[in-house]
Amino acid sequence: MASIYDFEAETLDGRPAPLSAYKGQVVLIVNTASKCGFTRQYEGLEALHRRYRDRGLVVLGFPCNQFGQQEPGDAAEIASFCALTYDVDFPMMRKIDVNGPKAHPLYAYLKKAKKGVLGTEAVKWNFTKFLVDRDGQVVGRFAPTVEPKALEGAIEALL
Repeated sequence: MASIYDFEAETLDGRPAPLSAYKGQVVLIVNTASKCGFTRQYEGLEALHRRYRDRGLVVLGFPCNQFGQQEPGDAAEIASFCALTYDVDFPMMRKIDVNGPKAHPLYAYLKKAKKGVLGTEAVKWNFTKFLVDRDGQVVGRFAPTVEPKALEGAIEALL
């Protein structure tokens, strides 16, 4: 059976990031954007990261410019924005597509593993969240309107 561990990403600074490095951890994967109405969720995502990282949670941010062109920056601009505006310490990956023919293979997997409303697969907007258990299986998908704090119960159940 496939899991997130079968995929690799690239960090904002261009280093390979095999998701197998997160084996045994609970992972929250989020497509992010710096100029979105939900951008303030970086604060809540960072709070989750800091509160639960010692118990085995990792938050992974995947910048995406597919929704309203709300992530126009390059890797350096994204890194600077995240660090200076929200003091983001969780891993941030290179900008990717989450939908369409150029969708990152991880997102193709996530969308099939946990479908959205009415069985749809496409990610609808920035800050859609996928929760993955310690075995690399997708156990939850949360809409952009779901605040990070609201995920605490689901995260605690997996820790």
